[in-house]
Amino acid sequence: MRNPSRRERESRFAVWTSFREHKRVILGERRSKANASKHKAMSYKRMKEEEDRLNAKVAELLRAAAQADAAEDAEYGTRRRGDELPEELRRAETRRERIRQIKAELEAEARAQLDAAEQKPEDEPPADGPTPLPSHRIPTTADGTPTDKAQRNFTDAESRIQKTGDGYVQGYNCQAAVDAEHQIVVAQAVTNQPPDVEHLVPMVERVIDNCGNAPSCVTADAGYFSAVNAAALACGGIDAYIATGRKKHDGAQPTAQEPSTDSPTVKEMMAWKLATPAGRAVYARRKVIVEPAFGQIKNRGFRQFLLRGLAKVRGEWALMTMTHNLLKLHGALRPA
Repeated sequence: MRNPSRRERESRFAVWTSFREHKRVILGERRSKANASKHKAMSYKRMKEEEDRLNAKVAELLRAAAQADAAEDAEYGTRRRGDELPEELRRAETRRERIRQIKAELEAEARAQLDAAEQKPEDEPPADGPTPLPSHRIPTTADGTPTDKAQRNFTDAESRIQKTGDGYVQGYNCQAAVDAEHQIVVAQAVTNQPPDVEHLVPMVERVIDNCGNAPSCVTADAGYFSAVNAAALACGGIDAYIATGRKKHDGAQPTAQEPSTDSPTVKEMMAWKLATPAGRAVYARRKVIVEPAFGQIKNRGFRQFLLRGLAKVRGEWALMTMTHNLLKLHGALRPA
């Protein structure tokens, strides 16, 4: 085996050190379809209505079957064996039992949420260790009953309705933190919580844990902005560039006017920072770094998850991002 040239060694070193000496990290997300249809999701309100409708239908079918049995007994006698349950009645009972099962699971999860909230003291200090990834919480009433809008999917119960640029899908929220130098994914995660804002701190902590140090700069779109997130990054010595709102459709650049008030809000200061020439230059690089990484993963055939359940899709997304990194490394080590 030949020894690698100096250029190849330098290229190899540059790629590997992007994990360690990452200076700029860009956060991004994609809503990926679950192995389930959104048409298989049902709200708690509809579950109750459908259960009542099926109860009435089953009762009506049983009355009709009883009348038919009585007529046949009168004509043929009571000793002859009848056929099995009619197909329509069998389907209705199977559907009713499945709805009852999903409804009970939704109610049990809602009660568990309420019990966990009641057992946790309000003045309890934050637990040591990494910030947990967010998880979807079932909307409930004060007594822990799911609200009418609470939903559950019959095929993949842990997936949730996610909003995308093309509408709504039944899926998961896939997160990735990408190194600005080589488009290496330095942290990844999957949750069933649609909003991105709760993912920023856990994702940055994962970057630090994976790379051994904190990035000097983090860029993210408007979905990640909150005053708490901006303050958390500032306390960690990280220069944050987080959009505070959507860009206007006319493409007009915001003017860089420093807030005139004596005590500007965090949002006002961030907006001014992004409006400066330096801030615009940093943020403009976001879409050409993180978006291609998701596009390259998609072009390799990843259109939706093949597995079901949060634990399994996390493993699937980890595999996709790992192969993305290996291909980046392979491309850097390949002889010119």
